[in-house]
Amino acid sequence: MQTNLNRNNWLDKFGVAATSLCAVHCIFLPVLLPLLPIMGLGFVGEEAFEHTVLLITMAIGFIAIFSGFHRYHRKLYPFYSLALGGVVYASKDLLGEAAHPYVIAIGASLIVLAHIMNIRLCRSCKSC
Repeated sequence: MQTNLNRNNWLDKFGVAATSLCAVHCIFLPVLLPLLPIMGLGFVGEEAFEHTVLLITMAIGFIAIFSGFHRYHRKLYPFYSLALGGVVYASKDLLGEAAHPYVIAIGASLIVLAHIMNIRLCRSCKSC
């Protein structure tokens, strides 16, 4: 069982890293936007790129949390945190430009919290 736990932790850690990078990207994008075409990275500023990264991050989160749920803890609240974080993150455009950094920070924090809860629940499994 230890191998499965390590693999699950790896997915959670990768999910935390991906979510954190996504948040940093969204927060610093307005500052770096004029420089991206010069560096050949104009695609990074496109909305399709942001949606793709968010979908990948959510898929990684779902796989990691489902794996922990199925094998170890049977607790649903990491899913709730992941879903709420994804909804908050995806709705960042609804509140206007001024709220972007705050909405992104809240959404990313909820997604990272879901991974942290999953890691802790998997590690605390008494029957493993």
